[in-house]
Amino acid sequence: MAENLIFSDKEISFLRELVRQDVDFMIVGLSAAALQGAPVVTQDVDLWFKDLASAGIKKALKKVSGVYVPPSAINTPMFAGEAVKLFDIVVHMHGLGDFEQEKNNTLRVRLADFDIAVLSLERII
Repeated sequence: MAENLIFSDKEISFLRELVRQDVDFMIVGLSAAALQGAPVVTQDVDLWFKDLASAGIKKALKKVSGVYVPPSAINTPMFAGEAVKLFDIVVHMHGLGDFEQEKNNTLRVRLADFDIAVLSLERII
């Protein structure tokens, strides 16, 4: 399965916890394309959140011993910790609509024992 090529057990745990906490997010970028079977290689996974202030994100991070690093003058927001080092936070997707508009362009992909929203390959291209 695709997720076995992309995610470790720790990363799956973080994504599962985001879903359990009912955090509104989607996977975008080349990792989303890979999850849909595209023959691509990427070194990170882009997560686009509806609301970075969601309490569910903090709860999910705590569960996997990760932390949120807020943006600064020289850095975008990011996660830190072993289970979340693969994930990059996306705050805007150039050439696409806002989060709510693009949510209509996602599909559900099965990872382990849960489903996750993934931006459609058509929108990625």
